[in-house]
Amino acid sequence: MNGFVVVIPARMASSRLPGKPLADIAGKPMVVRVAEQAAKSRASRVVVATDHADILAACAAHGVEAVLTREDHASGTDRLAEVAAKLALPDDALVVNVQGDEPLIQPELIDRLAELLAAGDAPVATLAHALHDAADHFNPNVVKVALDKNGRALYFSRAPIPYARDAYAADRSALPAGLPVYRHIGMYGYRAGFLAAYAGLEPGPLEQYEALEQLRVLWHGYSIAVALADEVPAAGVDTPEDLERVRRLFA
Repeated sequence: MNGFVVVIPARMASSRLPGKPLADIAGKPMVVRVAEQAAKSRASRVVVATDHADILAACAAHGVEAVLTREDHASGTDRLAEVAAKLALPDDALVVNVQGDEPLIQPELIDRLAELLAAGDAPVATLAHALHDAADHFNPNVVKVALDKNGRALYFSRAPIPYARDAYAADRSALPAGLPVYRHIGMYGYRAGFLAAYAGLEPGPLEQYEALEQLRVLWHGYSIAVALADEVPAAGVDTPEDLERVRRLFA
């Protein structure tokens, strides 16, 4: 499908890697590398949403469209809502959020997400992939999602969901055969009209305790469609070590 817009939130502040969007990767800022990868998808437009003039200038220098947003957004989704309003996107426009620290993001994943959003009536769509390691299932840094029979999200959690009570009572070193365990891939697609509504939704206690902004959507009764990806997405850049790994790949 064609006609969707990719928006890349890029904040200058980062606790582990200050100035991360402008980190050099083979002669270009990381946020530009992300935009270039996104442009390989079937998106009709790629826009960086930033809170800092230096990121805006770096994008302009490399021919990447960028929009300056407020600094005080609580989440990336709130930043997207401001961008959708500034771009005057119609309510039925499809917006795919690609994180600004994923210079290796596969364009095929972006297209898959847009296709999922366009094919259904859910206001939000996201991706997941199967987990095969019990250690990942119990790792709170790996976000899991439980699905209903129609591929809609029932819940997202840092806890091991679904929990195989009897099997784990006997052995927690391996996943029980057939247990549907999925890791959430942190990419989202939205209908622009929903982004306007999201900006007015109060955070709920589930979101606050789990520190997962997508739970606000479920808390207020909206649905999230989930597609299962065959491939695991390339790792993003969170630490100086991650940045060096990506630099070596580009070199």
